[in-house]
Amino acid sequence: MIKATDRGLLVSRLWYIRAVDSRTALFTGLTRDGVWYIENGKIQYPVRNFRFNQSVLELLAPGNVEMIGRSERVSSSESQGRGASLTPAIRVKEFHFTSQSEAV
Repeated sequence: MIKATDRGLLVSRLWYIRAVDSRTALFTGLTRDGVWYIENGKIQYPVRNFRFNQSVLELLAPGNVEMIGRSERVSSSESQGRGASLTPAIRVKEFHFTSQSEAV
């Protein structure tokens, strides 16, 4: 996925995810443990963490998901290892970051 990306962000983990609006499946949260800028198919440098507001319905809408990777066992950063799931990496056209976060 990285090699196929001209310009984008690699997000390694999301944290503090909370429901905002169940009707639209809108969630908010923060990136955590590293966000990197990708240019010309290569990871270039780290960038600041971000807050996001994203509807899962919009995230997975037809035309937004460009690539789906192999599923890997992951757990929530807040679950301390409990509640793991098999989750694939995805590359999407649009994701709604709303601001930079002071978190490191």
